[in-house]
Amino acid sequence: MSGNLKFIISTVLLLFAISTPVCSNEDNYLHCQRVVKNWVESSRESGQDRDKLNLKDLLFFLHVPRTGGRTYFHCFLRKLYTSAQECPRSYDKLRFDPSKPNCRLVVSHDDYSLISKLPEDRSSVVTILRNPLDRVFSTYEFSVEVAARFLVHPNLTSAKQMSSRIRPKSRGVSTLDIWPWKYLVPWMREDLFVRRDARKLGKLRRMNEITDPYNMENMVMPLHDFINDPLAHEIVHNGATFQVAGLTNNSYLPEAHEVRECVRKHPTLGRAVLEVAKSRLDQMLYVGLTEDHKKSARLFVNMVGAQVLSQSEALSSSDVQAEASRKTELSSSFPESETGEPDQIQSSNYSQLGTEVSSPTDATSVEANMTVEKLMGAYEECISSLRKSQSTRRSMSLKRIAPANFSKEARLLVPETVLQQIISLNSLDMELYRHAESIFLQQEHHSLKGRGAFMAQQQQKMINTEHESSWNNLYNGYSSGKVFLLTTTLTICLILFVITKRRRTSKLKV
Repeated sequence: MSGNLKFIISTVLLLFAISTPVCSNEDNYLHCQRVVKNWVESSRESGQDRDKLNLKDLLFFLHVPRTGGRTYFHCFLRKLYTSAQECPRSYDKLRFDPSKPNCRLVVSHDDYSLISKLPEDRSSVVTILRNPLDRVFSTYEFSVEVAARFLVHPNLTSAKQMSSRIRPKSRGVSTLDIWPWKYLVPWMREDLFVRRDARKLGKLRRMNEITDPYNMENMVMPLHDFINDPLAHEIVHNGATFQVAGLTNNSYLPEAHEVRECVRKHPTLGRAVLEVAKSRLDQMLYVGLTEDHKKSARLFVNMVGAQVLSQSEALSSSDVQAEASRKTELSSSFPESETGEPDQIQSSNYSQLGTEVSSPTDATSVEANMTVEKLMGAYEECISSLRKSQSTRRSMSLKRIAPANFSKEARLLVPETVLQQIISLNSLDMELYRHAESIFLQQEHHSLKGRGAFMAQQQQKMINTEHESSWNNLYNGYSSGKVFLLTTTLTICLILFVITKRRRTSKLKV
């Protein structure tokens, strides 16, 4: 009997032990389901914005990292808005203040939750998305590139000390203060120093043949290690979806961390986050695509630039006067290491790191009599200069980890298994990007339709002008003929009067 009792007790305990994790998982899923549902309910827009295509008082450029946003900032927005109209320290979350007077432009890596700090009913949002596979590659490459600049120091401690001494003295914004680089660059920087020290001690085997530049573990963290690291799961994968949804680890929403954790534990809940992100894109003034940069640029000019120019035809004298006093402060609104501009701080090794913000030469004021065509022409010149500058800085940085080299050709050498893993880890971003492509096509259609209507309007104006000109000519001709007839009649009457008077005079003399 006691043996049977022990067997029953052990069996019950075993069943309890087996069922407890299941119950716990089920409870956790139900809890997460409620958390996500509550967030979705609170994130719903008050209604479809029927006026979304009209630019409002403030423009919020939601800058998804590594989508080419720096070119829009320097080559479009800095030519459309004066420094006085730009919200100061847009990329510096701790010191960002959107309440400044005349603040009409915000450009930031902060996620959509930043809208809670802005006048939502008076703000228009624009963004650019990139193919997720290319964006992950670019994020990895840029993290390595910026981190490699610190290799001018003899060791990691020296690099950290130099950064901590100089950054507080600068009025600029360091890349190490900007999301997501404030997490990714220090992580990659530490890894590079560890690998360099290991090479010096002969702890890493040398590769005789370089077949895959993205898998050179003796020089830099391999790409497959990067994408599988918990930090990449936290920040990089599905980053665009979480940023547009307002749920990054840089979010202003207190519930963002829990929602993100729930989606990570229960991937099926990510569908709800994706739908919110899609809805946000639908309500934006403009959505660009990195891959179609020329079409995107032209659409941006027609859909956004033209409206900004229309709103800013005449700048008040106060804006112009405020320009000089605020120029220094506003030069720190974009991290230099993404712009390729010269360093603001010229001090020994630190000036080589490229982690400080510079003072852009085109940040003073909007060009007088700027037009859509002039803006597009200026963009072409500006982007060429930026790309050349960035290419030079990139080459200098990657020399420090040679023979590692990143290029489009080198990406072709990455194993298909790694590529498929990246796609799988970014499934939400892949679908969001496809949705952005459909929005882009709609924008093109709307732009062509609008352009057609504009051309028809211009043609009608020409016809009306021609008709008006014809009537004017006819009226002028009629008026001229009337005046000529009147003049002729008066002249004849005068001649007859003179002749008649002479005849009378001659009769009196006789």
